[in-house]
Amino acid sequence: MTKYKETLDWLFTQLPMFQRVGATAMKKDLTNIRKLCAALGNPQEKFKTLHIAGTNGKGSTAHLLSAILQAHGYKTGLYTSPHYRDFRERIKIDGSLISRKAVIQFVENHKDIFEEIQPSFFEITVALTFKHFADERVDIAVIETGLGGRLDSTNIITPLLSIITNIGYDHQQFLGDTLPLIAGEKAGIIKPGVPVVVGESHPETAPVFRQKATEEKSEIYFADEKYNAEIIKTQYPNGSGKNAHREVLTTFSVKDKSNDSKEIYDLNLTGTYQGKNLQTVLQTLEILPQVWSDFELKEEKLKTAFTNLKKLTRFIGRWHILAGDPLTIADSAHNEAGIQLIISQLAEINYQKLHFVLGMVNDKDIEKILSMLPKNATYYFAKANIPRGLDAKILQEKAQAEGLQGRAYSSVKNAWKAAKRKATADDLIYIGGSTFVVAEVV
Repeated sequence: MTKYKETLDWLFTQLPMFQRVGATAMKKDLTNIRKLCAALGNPQEKFKTLHIAGTNGKGSTAHLLSAILQAHGYKTGLYTSPHYRDFRERIKIDGSLISRKAVIQFVENHKDIFEEIQPSFFEITVALTFKHFADERVDIAVIETGLGGRLDSTNIITPLLSIITNIGYDHQQFLGDTLPLIAGEKAGIIKPGVPVVVGESHPETAPVFRQKATEEKSEIYFADEKYNAEIIKTQYPNGSGKNAHREVLTTFSVKDKSNDSKEIYDLNLTGTYQGKNLQTVLQTLEILPQVWSDFELKEEKLKTAFTNLKKLTRFIGRWHILAGDPLTIADSAHNEAGIQLIISQLAEINYQKLHFVLGMVNDKDIEKILSMLPKNATYYFAKANIPRGLDAKILQEKAQAEGLQGRAYSSVKNAWKAAKRKATADDLIYIGGSTFVVAEVV
């Protein structure tokens, strides 16, 4: 364990890491990752991939696809970011985290290459992922972009399919300050002749994707033009003890617009917004056999994957039920589109009072997000325990200017404790504002 911690400390502190320090960690091209993977024998060329970009929903979509591939018997790699509790969450095969030993050995065995190329934290992590998946001979890997698409370190793969979930405002300092500009960066994952599935069609972004697909001679499919998923019910837990942590299934009715047929799916996920991800996944599965002749979708395996998602993939952090008495939910939504979905989701739940544990990072459009939050909640402001975390007092002051009332606390856990002290069994505690806030409670 000590050796593993030393390895992580080296990764986190010796090299720039966007998760911790923000803009200074960004690289403007793919030169380093190409050099790094070339030195490793180009492991990314040794297995099949699905590549996922998007402002919101890409993590959930990646986990859903991984679960489906696992349920069909394929040895499946899954790469996502950032992590919540342990760096190894980023790199999984059939739901199992990469071993500490594999992380340690990769860093120790290639320090000379790192010294020569000077790659970023993210570039090293992506190279480690590709090497691990190649060494373990996965059948296929689901690869999520970290930021953007065109210049993201994962964008040296040639996947079977490219998937773009949606476009919203996030990381504008890197990707552009209009939806078409952001879409242009995400569209950078579209490869010559590789079909692309886009989750949501939008009048400002659809033309960008269509143009890029035409340039690359790639077939393009918009999931919301084919499928419409509507939530039927979600059973939230109540009570304490084991009952508070039981798995929750959300039931969706999905209409196929091409023939008006309907199918019912139970998802081991909560959140109305998962319907959009479900549409994207179903469209992907429709196209996948066209580019991978080995794959044949079996409906019973699909439903098994949906109902056992968390067990199959170790999925955490999205609309995550922490307790049932009072109902306590953590979610990593942190941009305008994500927060909008959270607000609408909270409106679907019956509760007496809302207690909102909130922390944010200092490079977001803080005022815009604060202006969207409910005024009738009691707030508990906290700083996420990373360098980019916004000071709780500053967050409190900015929130007060938007009509949000509450106290500042020294840590996320102390803020949560305060909320638990004040909340009754019929209240709702929500914890969020940043992935890094959620990381401290899940």
